[in-house]
Amino acid sequence: MTRTPHGDVVQGLGQEVERLLRILPSPTEAWQPSDYLPDFASETWPTRLATLRAEAARLPDDLLVVLVGDMVTEEALPSYAMALNQLVQDEQGTSPGPWPRWLRGWTAEENRHGDLLNTYLRLSGRVDMRAAEVTIQQLLVGGFDSSSQGDPYNLLVYTSFQERATRLSHRATGALAERAGAPGLARICRVIAGDEARHETFYQRMMGAVLDQDPDGGVLAFAGMLERQIAMPGFTMGGPDDPDLFRRFALVAQRLGVYSAADYASIVAHLVKTWRIADRVVAGDAARAQHWLCRAPERYARLAERMAVSAARQPQSGEAWAWLSRPSSPSLMSLPA
Repeated sequence: MTRTPHGDVVQGLGQEVERLLRILPSPTEAWQPSDYLPDFASETWPTRLATLRAEAARLPDDLLVVLVGDMVTEEALPSYAMALNQLVQDEQGTSPGPWPRWLRGWTAEENRHGDLLNTYLRLSGRVDMRAAEVTIQQLLVGGFDSSSQGDPYNLLVYTSFQERATRLSHRATGALAERAGAPGLARICRVIAGDEARHETFYQRMMGAVLDQDPDGGVLAFAGMLERQIAMPGFTMGGPDDPDLFRRFALVAQRLGVYSAADYASIVAHLVKTWRIADRVVAGDAARAQHWLCRAPERYARLAERMAVSAARQPQSGEAWAWLSRPSSPSLMSLPA
C-alpha cells in the first residue's frame, strides 16, 4: 500500500495503540453469544427457548424492523474490516504490529454482535430469516463507502462517529425492548452497546492524538467528513431491487428514537468538544474549517428539529416488511410509556 503523509502520522501512533490494546479482553475472558442464548446441550434449553420466544412475541413490529436492520448492518462486518485495512495496512493479515493487532481484535469483537442478534432473531420465530439473509448478502455485494477517500484521518473521523452512533442505537433499542417486556433482549443490546463504547473510546483517542500532532490536517479532515455527511454503514442494504429500503428503515428508527437526526447532531457536538476543536492553533483553510466546525453543532441541532417535525407529519403506512414473518404486534408508539 502507498503511504501518505497522513498515513505516516497515523502509523507513528503505534505506542498509543499498544497502550489502548488493553481495552480488548482476551477471547477466553470476553463474553460470547452463547452466554445469552439457550444452550441446546443443556437439559434446560426448552425453558430458555420458551422464555426467549415469549419475550419476542411481545416485541412490536416496528421494534423488530429496527432490530433486523441493526443485525443486517452488523453482519456486513467483512466490508468494514476491508475498509479499515486502509488504516492499519496489514498486508499479510498476520502482522504483529499494534495497528493490525487492533484491527483483528476489533473485528473479532464486532463479529459476535451479528452472530448474537442473528441467532436471537432466528430463534424468536418472528422473522423471515431468508429475507433478512438476502438483505445481508445484498449489503455485502453492494459494498461500503465511508466517503473517507482512502485517507486515514478521514477513516478515524468516520469510526469515531459511527462507533458512538452504534452505541446510542443499541442502547436505545435495549431501552425499548425493556419497555416492551423483553428483558433478555434488553440485556443483549446493552452488552453490544458496551463493546461499541470501548471501540468509540479507542478511535476518538486516536483521532485526538492526530489532532495533537497535526492540528491543521486533523481539523480539515473532520470538517471535510461532515461536509460530505457521515453515511450510515447500511446505506446500500436494499440494492437495486429495493433502493428505498434503508430510507424506510431509517425512518422507523427516527420515529422510535433509536437513531435520529438529533443523535447525529449530538455526536457532532460531542466530537467538537472531545477533540477541543475550538482550542486548536490552526491557520488558513484550517482556521476557516475550525470556525465552521465550532458553529456546526448549533446548525445540526436546528436541522434535527426541522427533520423531527417533518418525520412526525409523515403518515405511518403500516406497510408489510419482508423481514417479518407475521405482522401481529402493535406499534411501539401505541404502548404505554
